[in-house]
Amino acid sequence: MTRSPARLVLPAPAKLNLFLHVVGRRADGYHRLQTLFQLLDFGDTIELQLRDDGKLLLHSDIVGVATADNLIYRAARLLQGASDSPWGADIHCEKRLPSGGGLGGGSSDAATTLVGLNQLWQCGLSKTELAQLGLTLGADVPVFVGGRSAWAEDIGETLTPVALPEQWFLVVDPGVQVTTATVFADKYLTRNTQPITLAAFRNPGGRNDCEPVTRRLFPAVNPMLDWLETFGTARMTGTGGCGFVAFPSRADALSAGEKVPAKWRWFIAQGVNESPLYKALKPRE
Repeated sequence: MTRSPARLVLPAPAKLNLFLHVVGRRADGYHRLQTLFQLLDFGDTIELQLRDDGKLLLHSDIVGVATADNLIYRAARLLQGASDSPWGADIHCEKRLPSGGGLGGGSSDAATTLVGLNQLWQCGLSKTELAQLGLTLGADVPVFVGGRSAWAEDIGETLTPVALPEQWFLVVDPGVQVTTATVFADKYLTRNTQPITLAAFRNPGGRNDCEPVTRRLFPAVNPMLDWLETFGTARMTGTGGCGFVAFPSRADALSAGEKVPAKWRWFIAQGVNESPLYKALKPRE
């Protein structure tokens, strides 16, 4: 057996929802969705250090979130229990992605933790098994475990990998933390959008059904989306407070980013079809 490293430093990339349709509701109350996940080459960083005493120590806190509720810690405990691993880990997270921004930061952190500890502990679980574990933590976790930009249906876990143009994006964060539960509980949320095909989306089509609700409940996102609209078709990602616009080149995205009002945070990133997580795990030639 190949000896596992004692330490891994891995990316936890962001995602964008290029569109998000709510097409119905299941008997269990969960909303049925269609969306297109675009992975980015920008995100958080997870550091995993092997421990031989079985303890899991998370050294990075999120204000207002208890360690037991942190998705990183929950992912580590979940894998430890599912694999009966005797190992533990010291875990650090360098956060770049805002909470409640719709960029998938918490879900991506959890996925990177699952994938990284699976290698560090030599558990031997497949991507499918890890994705099934991840789904119990959140509907967005499987796409990050899968490691490919993907067309998604049902609650977001039925995934079909898609090759997308690797264009550049300007992402703007107005500092608004939007809660998914609040948006999906709103009585004015559209819940009966007709399903579309990938070809229809590319022709073009699609919108974010959550955007009108978020604009009304969290009005601070409105000036940000309106400002982005001056550069092209602005979209909100997921149910979060961040917005984005696509550009054909890094230079174009950076030029627009340098004009972002000082009151908002922003970054530029390239869309990628393969997750930076799996590129980091590939053996060096």
